[in-house]
Amino acid sequence: MKLINYDASAAWQNRLRAVLSSPRLVALPVVGLLVLIPIGLGLWQQQSRAQLNPLYRYQFSRPDPGKVTQSLEREMAFYQTRILSDPKGGLNRAALARTYIKMARATGESSWYLLAEQTAQQSLANLSFSNSEAVLVLARVATARHDFAEALRLLKQAPGSPDALSIGTTAHLALGDIAAANTAAEQLVKQTPSLGALTQRALVKVAQGQNQAAIQDLQQAIAVEEPEETGSSVWARTLLGRLYFKRGQLPQAQALYRETLRILPQYPPALLNLAELEVRQGNYRAAERYYSQFALTSQKSPTVHDHVVMRGMARVKELLGDTAAAQSWRDRAEARLREDLTGFGHRRELAHLLLERGRPEDKAEALTLMQQEVRARRDAETLDTFAWALSSAGRWPEARQAMQAALQPGIRDAALFHRAGVIEQTLGNPAEAQHFFQLAQEADPTFDQQAQRALGLGVGLLGLS
Repeated sequence: MKLINYDASAAWQNRLRAVLSSPRLVALPVVGLLVLIPIGLGLWQQQSRAQLNPLYRYQFSRPDPGKVTQSLEREMAFYQTRILSDPKGGLNRAALARTYIKMARATGESSWYLLAEQTAQQSLANLSFSNSEAVLVLARVATARHDFAEALRLLKQAPGSPDALSIGTTAHLALGDIAAANTAAEQLVKQTPSLGALTQRALVKVAQGQNQAAIQDLQQAIAVEEPEETGSSVWARTLLGRLYFKRGQLPQAQALYRETLRILPQYPPALLNLAELEVRQGNYRAAERYYSQFALTSQKSPTVHDHVVMRGMARVKELLGDTAAAQSWRDRAEARLREDLTGFGHRRELAHLLLERGRPEDKAEALTLMQQEVRARRDAETLDTFAWALSSAGRWPEARQAMQAALQPGIRDAALFHRAGVIEQTLGNPAEAQHFFQLAQEADPTFDQQAQRALGLGVGLLGLS
């Protein structure tokens, strides 16, 4: 294997130097996220468990508070000690980089991705051949940065393993290549019909519009879970909750999110999707509490989900009639998204925020951002946002083309159908518009104006992987 030339951007490197100089990372402590546990957690957990399908209950003992991150800290310390005795080796650094990735996915803290990238690059500098683990870490970092083409390029140097197939499934989905994603997912399940593999295949089924098949895959995934797979267990349940949410089956979604938080109280996607659900139900104060709890923690430890919190708080404040606070939160979200543009590639999310704000200059910039984004990412959510930006610019025929591309693989999503209907209505095609509005109601019979108030919040399906 040749040494990979994988240079991060200058801004990314500057951020890495800032992270490495932070006193917090000298001894690599992990900030506990237990403050995320809502007041009265025990009571609503008991109520939710009573409503939860028994198939979805976690059958093992919950990890003790902080156990997951403490275990990862011990793993880090182990490999750091081995590196001290073998400073010119590559494999221990690769294993350490993989542990940093695990911590990044467990906490959502962006600093761990930076450390993973640096450590994997050093591993390859020390050992440029037979070092597929370091290559896979860089591919994971590339997906976190939304550089899916780079992730696939890296995978060519470490093909065939379950990790490579999993990353490949995610990257192909993001690029809109559903056929390639399906091939990778099927091969992954054939190799190892595990919790993680079945969950990945469920993502492909969703993209194909096979939502019931996706639910069956997730039921099977949960049925084969093992006690040491806590991260995959909460991921699968959050994805399943998201699916029920998209179908308008809110009690099932709520019960699954709360079961996830019973297993791992600090799991950001479940908490943020629960806040989104509260917005949809009109419980704005409850949503505000969830967002506030997360915001308090992320002040000390920035995460890849911070912009979701800030945008959510802006939406809630606006719905509560506090326009000044809404603008303040939106400004904070904009600042964070602009800071992360070179690091985590949040062009789509920034465009979404600008389109929400709706000033003429914002609409123009949002369209520019999305024109750039669709060259790097072509999943349904990205194409939907592109169609929104085109619509805002009055370019309705092009918006129609973008929505056709979004819907072509077969995805069944009420919000996407509704936008397609609005576009057809504006273009003077009432029959086609009514067809899409009917599809929206079939996909989610509860999709109404209140449901539209929650659009764009939470963590999307690919964002969970």
